[in-house]
Amino acid sequence: MLHVAATSGGTRIADLFQAAPLRWLFPDVEADEPKPGALVNVAGGLAGGDSLEIALHVEAGAAFTATTPAAEKLYRSLGPSTVIRTQVQVAAGATCEWLPQETILFDQARLDRRLTLDLEAESRLLAAELLVLGRAAHGEQVSGGSVLDAWRVRRGGRLIWADALRLADPFRDAADRFALAGANAAATLLLAAPDAAAHRELARDCADGAASLVAPGLLVARWLGEAGAVRNALGAAICRLRTAALGHPPRLPRLWRT
Repeated sequence: MLHVAATSGGTRIADLFQAAPLRWLFPDVEADEPKPGALVNVAGGLAGGDSLEIALHVEAGAAFTATTPAAEKLYRSLGPSTVIRTQVQVAAGATCEWLPQETILFDQARLDRRLTLDLEAESRLLAAELLVLGRAAHGEQVSGGSVLDAWRVRRGGRLIWADALRLADPFRDAADRFALAGANAAATLLLAAPDAAAHRELARDCADGAASLVAPGLLVARWLGEAGAVRNALGAAICRLRTAALGHPPRLPRLWRT
């Protein structure tokens, strides 16, 4: 659990509780960037039966970027799912980026991931998730397993958007015919801001048209394709939208670049 708050000297840690295998690390702040936090899995990967709970609260007036130092890996499971529950709360007047690097599923991995975003009035959030099936550089194929990857977005306590990707055996049938159209990577980028509609055309340009205003103040863009191409497209969109909508420099968080 991490709370960050605005002070006269900038955004600071207000409260922190952490337990293995997750640790928050706080790199130096780059010029013109919000305070960064890196969520590290010291175990190096996740297996069936592992369960993680992540809570981030960005208090009024604070600005914070949450990311990860590397891709998360989900290994083969003999039955139980890997469960990940993440809740991000962004208070009035706060700005938050939730930008972890990709999650890579190995063959027969089982993922149950739910991301809940709770926003107050006048808050701003840019959030992304990238799911990759197998390590393309190793020629890996994912032929079985399961995925439940769900988003819930609330503004002022009211649900404004809900979405879920579900894949189960026969896995390749579900992925190829119904969900991913043969792609091995899928990315979602969400912008929640009072003026999100003003950035719709920019988002559509970044996502080849696959972006829409799904609710007042909520813009969603998506990509499907080869993992490297999807990661590059997502990264380019993050750079452009974080500048246009949040006023941050047009670059990825440092850990994405190292």
